[in-house]
Amino acid sequence: MDHPQKQLNHFLRGLLFAVGVIAVVLGVIGLFLPLLPTTPFVLLAAACFVKSSPKAHDWLHRQPGLGPALKDWERSKSIRRKTKVTAILLILVSLGFMWYRLEILGLKVAVTVMLVLVSSFIVTRPEN
Repeated sequence: MDHPQKQLNHFLRGLLFAVGVIAVVLGVIGLFLPLLPTTPFVLLAAACFVKSSPKAHDWLHRQPGLGPALKDWERSKSIRRKTKVTAILLILVSLGFMWYRLEILGLKVAVTVMLVLVSSFIVTRPEN
């Protein structure tokens, strides 16, 4: 019989892997839906995969659109200038779309505050 600690570690690895897969799926959906951020989900997936599946972590790093940014983040917590500009422009487009299409003022304000905070975080990260 396996030691309970080994079973727990196996369970936690499986749980982390499942969370990583869900995060990748949400990140991919975020590529096509405004207001659903891709980057935090990809970073979450990478963090989950580094502890649960080196193969999945390596796979993320091999993706042309994700690999370089992940390597920058994991190495130096930095974001390339081009990536920052693209992210901020997409956030602005999302905000404009949301303010044009949604009628619920409270939701518009809450999402705007969240995206301003996300934008502040992006802008204040070092560049490589």
